[in-house]
Amino acid sequence: MKKPRAVLDTNVLVSALLSPSGNPARIYRMFLTGMLVLIFSEEILAEYHEVLYRPRLCIPADDAGEVLDAIRRCGEQVEPEIGTDYMPDEDDRKFYDAAKYAGAYLVTGNTRHYPKEPFIFTPTEFIDMQK
Repeated sequence: MKKPRAVLDTNVLVSALLSPSGNPARIYRMFLTGMLVLIFSEEILAEYHEVLYRPRLCIPADDAGEVLDAIRRCGEQVEPEIGTDYMPDEDDRKFYDAAKYAGAYLVTGNTRHYPKEPFIFTPTEFIDMQK
């Protein structure tokens, strides 16, 4: 069976680290155990870095570093072209373009920030689809 490929919006990655029993954490564990290919671009990784190290999130620096190292080492890096599709929130274009370019799912807690597309799922929808 082919492994699913997904781009994780930053909110999903943060939720995975802050709530280890939730669906975002389940998705991140799928990546860590090789059941999911995590797609990223340099721009996505830069946002992950900026957000994971925010003091108000209280994510230990060692944990943030390990997450970023795992993504860089085991994920699949893409260099998508900047798309022209309408985006309700342009800051989220990098995730949308990477998923669309890679033919991957986009998993986000903020579906309203994206166009209505069949490849965009909430963490719960993504987990349910894997059953």
